[in-house]
Amino acid sequence: MPKLTEKSVEALQPQDREYVVWDSEVIGLGVRVQRTGSKSFILMYRRGGKKRKHTMGALRVGYGVKEARERAKDLLKGLRDGVDPQEAKAEERQALSVAELADLYLELGPALKPEKKQSSWDTDRGLFRNHVKPLIGRMLAREVTKVDIATMQLDISRGKTARNEKTGPRRRSVVKGGKRIASMAVAVLGACYQWGIETGRVSHNPTKTVKAFKINRRERYLSEKEVACFSEAIAEFEREDPRMEVMADAVRLLMLTGCRKSEILTLEWAWVDWRKSCLRLPDSKTGAKVVPLADAAVALLKRRWEAGRPEPDMRGHNSGERPEPKRRSPYVLPAMKGEGHYIGLGHHWEKVRLRADAIARKRAQEAGEHPDDVPTLADVRLHDLRHSFASFAIADGASLFMVGKVLGHKQARTTEIYAHLSDDPIKQVANRTADRLSQAMRF
Repeated sequence: MPKLTEKSVEALQPQDREYVVWDSEVIGLGVRVQRTGSKSFILMYRRGGKKRKHTMGALRVGYGVKEARERAKDLLKGLRDGVDPQEAKAEERQALSVAELADLYLELGPALKPEKKQSSWDTDRGLFRNHVKPLIGRMLAREVTKVDIATMQLDISRGKTARNEKTGPRRRSVVKGGKRIASMAVAVLGACYQWGIETGRVSHNPTKTVKAFKINRRERYLSEKEVACFSEAIAEFEREDPRMEVMADAVRLLMLTGCRKSEILTLEWAWVDWRKSCLRLPDSKTGAKVVPLADAAVALLKRRWEAGRPEPDMRGHNSGERPEPKRRSPYVLPAMKGEGHYIGLGHHWEKVRLRADAIARKRAQEAGEHPDDVPTLADVRLHDLRHSFASFAIADGASLFMVGKVLGHKQARTTEIYAHLSDDPIKQVANRTADRLSQAMRF
């Protein structure tokens, strides 16, 4: 049995049947020559009294006799330590990729997280589909490192996975990047790995030591003048197109209740408690909750209730046929077309805030101010109406505890983002005191 060399292996020619030439230096190492002429290195060994054959790879540039011999020695050493190369190869084939682990998490994860909302699962699914899978989805989950996660986060923040493409008639797919999305992707991947550890599918969580981007919370609170500009803007849309009444009332309810957008858009008449002047929401981001209603909100709801009153059946119609009577929608804000609730607020809000911004600049100019000195309203989000509700409550002397109760916060720390607003009265006292002292010191 000769010692394999690069020259001897290269000289091997195909025959009528497959054959193997063995190496004399590393027992069990051989080169297999197939009828087609292709050559590959194999390792024969015994395990549990049985012979096993492990294919190490085809002969190619950069992988010749020397490399095969070193690989064979490593495999034999591992065999002595109890690692069977065939079993390791089978395990490798069965190892989950990041994409496969994510799919299992999305499918089976809700069983261990029954309180997590479906909307949150939908958000997770979007993060995996749009950001995680395109970057590291094909990698084996067990081989992902801290560096891989950090690189993924950086790539997402720089917009590597962002896209804006047409997906059909009048439809586009817009995927945004940025630091916030990047940190969210790391968080959801970390939750996926943690689930994988709990269910025995992976042994480590590579996201644990990755430093997530620090996200500065964007806080925008409307002033009374700005609220008036938005009120005028939605009233203009309402006058221009009566169908916009549902949009206008949606914005008004958001302003008057401090509710989240989804809570108002999906609001049903069955959840309005007229006697107690409150909304009894069976579900929300924080579970079932009661929302107290101000008199202005109750008046708005009563107006919509009266406007949606069903028409009486038409008795004695000359044709002998009775037209289908109008029925009340179960939703406070019904869809502008078809069944269901109103869903176009996001699209309409873009136009509303631009109109409100134009109104604010016009008023500033009429007051002798420079329009550019007016804070823009073009970037105000619908969720900022909820923040503004809290800021007005605190300005009127409400405590953080009471504001949290009205907004439906389960944890006190959620309401703490408004803590600085409650310092304003203290600052006013400090200013008045300092003014008197400065007068006394005459500077």
